[in-house]
Amino acid sequence: MRVYDIILKKRNGNRLTKEEIAFVVDGYTKGEIPDYQISALLMAIYFQGMDDEETSDLTEAMMKSGEVYDLTSIPGKKIDKHSTGGVGDKTSIILAPLMASAGLVVPMMSGRGLGHTGGTLDKLESISGFRINLTKEEVISNLKKINAAMTGQSEFIAPADKKMYSLRDITGTVESIPLIAASIMSKKLAEGIEGLVLDVKVGTGAFMKDIDDARRLARAMVDIGNLKGVKTVAIITAMDQPLGKTIGNSLEIKECISALRGKWPEDLKKVTLTLGAWMLRIADEISGQKAEDIQKYKERLEVLINNGSAFNRFVEMIDAQYGDPETAFKPSLLPSAKKMKQIIIQKEGYIQRMDAEKIGIASMMLGAGRQRIEDTIDHSAGIILNKKAGDYIKAGEQIAMFYYNDDKRLKEAEEIFLSGIEIGTEKVKTKDLILEVIE
Repeated sequence: MRVYDIILKKRNGNRLTKEEIAFVVDGYTKGEIPDYQISALLMAIYFQGMDDEETSDLTEAMMKSGEVYDLTSIPGKKIDKHSTGGVGDKTSIILAPLMASAGLVVPMMSGRGLGHTGGTLDKLESISGFRINLTKEEVISNLKKINAAMTGQSEFIAPADKKMYSLRDITGTVESIPLIAASIMSKKLAEGIEGLVLDVKVGTGAFMKDIDDARRLARAMVDIGNLKGVKTVAIITAMDQPLGKTIGNSLEIKECISALRGKWPEDLKKVTLTLGAWMLRIADEISGQKAEDIQKYKERLEVLINNGSAFNRFVEMIDAQYGDPETAFKPSLLPSAKKMKQIIIQKEGYIQRMDAEKIGIASMMLGAGRQRIEDTIDHSAGIILNKKAGDYIKAGEQIAMFYYNDDKRLKEAEEIFLSGIEIGTEKVKTKDLILEVIE
């Protein structure tokens, strides 16, 4: 078998066999196939696409390139949730302890932020001492003790994906639905889970700007999961404005702490409880129990928020991952910026649009994000929104507060933030947050 022939085959629009895909993935992981040949193949896939079977075979080959967790020794249903990323998207940090307190086992493998989107790992590292590079043994130990572990992708999990993603990033082949689906699902399936809820975001602040693309990606991932014996559901959610009121690492942790104590913005609550309810429903379906109405599951989760169970599990999770559990009781221990600036709106009317991507870029410019993977971030920097789309604002009123330590890009951040705000005389109906469920 020659890589050259496989490249030609895909370039000409033909489907690759399971053996050909496995040969390429295995050879590339071992360093036997050079970057330039894989780059050519990725570009051929980008233009010619892959059918469902090819995408499933690629996912499996990437998953098998590294370690696959065996969690069968741990009692309880192993259910994870994954988001395709957005601005102010902090649901994972609330869901891990919440679902663990509901009796699910949640092995959550998360990522870092890049560009205008935030990363769960960066947010968690705002907590003093919190370790996100857990070993396999530590993950399993935490799952047995407290039902939850939040960790980064180790070098042993889907190493083929890590290598291929770096290459896609510099060869213009990121926006390919088969490649995105295989990248996400190879890591998720390696966790040894039984069920998965996908939050596929669509809108200005999401990777997918178009609902049809979001549907195609959701369907591809759901089909892969179900084909591999992992019950998978995708929820398509709107990401036209930031989720919640905070954007930036320590600021978002503070909002998560408030949420776990029952004080949270309605949009964050709705998305989080919907995702959590589907996690419970999947667990029941896997167990052979009759699935309840989604609203019933949401009510069960609200009880765990209101009685302190979810918050207490969050404290235990911080402690189990070597962080300072006192942070949950005293959010003032989190990193805080030395400088603040009020952002004032000079026009009166209804906020018709808050462009999530532009607000995410503004937050990144303040230091909360990274433009390149090697950039360091300022955990204390970010933005708190005083108003959201649909709200009325008076001229001279504060729409947001900027938090920062380095003001070299402050003016630029303010300009891009304000360019994403639209004020009008008519009150607009904001888009529903939960757009579709794909099973």
